[in-house]
Amino acid sequence: MPQAPSRPVFVYGTLRRGGSNDINRLQPAPEYVGMGEVRGVLYHIDWYPGLTLGGEEAVMVVGEVYLVTPALEAILDGIEQVVPGPDSEYFKREVEVEVQGRSIPCLVYEINPARVRGKQVIGHGDWILFHTS
Repeated sequence: MPQAPSRPVFVYGTLRRGGSNDINRLQPAPEYVGMGEVRGVLYHIDWYPGLTLGGEEAVMVVGEVYLVTPALEAILDGIEQVVPGPDSEYFKREVEVEVQGRSIPCLVYEINPARVRGKQVIGHGDWILFHTS
């Protein structure tokens, strides 16, 4: 039986290189594609961020794009606490991400909007810059 193909994922928070859940430390290893940007609002949830896509306050949120296998995607689903139904912490979306001048459809983990009420907006859209400053 053929294995499902890898697909691109856009990571913008703790899964970024150097983050507490650095995707590069996970197995099977992802393949780095490049830096990317997506329009949205980045929030400081706690020790991690959450991204809502689009919106009136949207800025270009910075992240990294990797090709991941279905096995690694399942691990990411666990890290992001994706569960069926409206109470999931994150929802899986497929959106166009700008990567080095081209648009690539990527998996993005979008925070449940109910989780961002009253949370601080990270106006410049870069979790690593925010988290290390």
